[in-house]
Amino acid sequence: MKRVLMIAAVVLGMMSLANAGMGMEQGKGMGQGKHMPKNYRMVPMDKAQILQTGPAKMFCPKCGMTLPMFYRTNHAAKVDGKMEQFCSIHCLVEEMKSGKKVTDVQVVDNSTLKFIPAEKAWYVVGSSKPATMSKVSKYAFGTKEAAEKFAKEYGGKVLPYAEVLKMAEANFDKEAAMIAKRQGMMAKKGEMIYKNKCQPIEEKFATAAEAKAYIKQHNSCPGLKGKPLQAVGLYLKSR
Repeated sequence: MKRVLMIAAVVLGMMSLANAGMGMEQGKGMGQGKHMPKNYRMVPMDKAQILQTGPAKMFCPKCGMTLPMFYRTNHAAKVDGKMEQFCSIHCLVEEMKSGKKVTDVQVVDNSTLKFIPAEKAWYVVGSSKPATMSKVSKYAFGTKEAAEKFAKEYGGKVLPYAEVLKMAEANFDKEAAMIAKRQGMMAKKGEMIYKNKCQPIEEKFATAAEAKAYIKQHNSCPGLKGKPLQAVGLYLKSR
């Protein structure tokens, strides 16, 4: 009973860390079939295009967050010739700052839920819809008319990709510091969850995405998903 109460307290603690502006992992799964999730950024699995490959393809390679949970803000690009998919423009900028060659940048068109060239997209910046890895939301559309319609309903300013990229680059260091602090708190919670819910894992991981993929593949933490899984992934990356 004591162990059950401890696990419940950890999960409740994870819920208190949720912050829509910084885009932490959400909810109770990614949705199946035609079920529409409550989190606006999330889409059902059968609606999400996953352009990258490999065991960790469902997770952002920079922050580890589950891509369909934040699909409406997803970006993708060829990184040193290999396709990578990101939960947000913030994580895309992080990859750009890594020194790798980043080309063919794409973004999800919120009208069609398909990827389009980012340079042709129009973004609505600062709407009332939740942001991902940022305090300011950024949603892309294939046409300026669609973006303006969205902005009229939910607020925000309509801008081309080039201006939104400059904005993300200018705010990156400040936002990265806030995210690192929040992820550090999650990793501490993740250590508690790991010790109570997971089988011993000896492997070392360069990213939270790799850690989460390993957990899923080996069923190392039965039943773990959402924010608790993200927290354990961050812990395993940092230990």
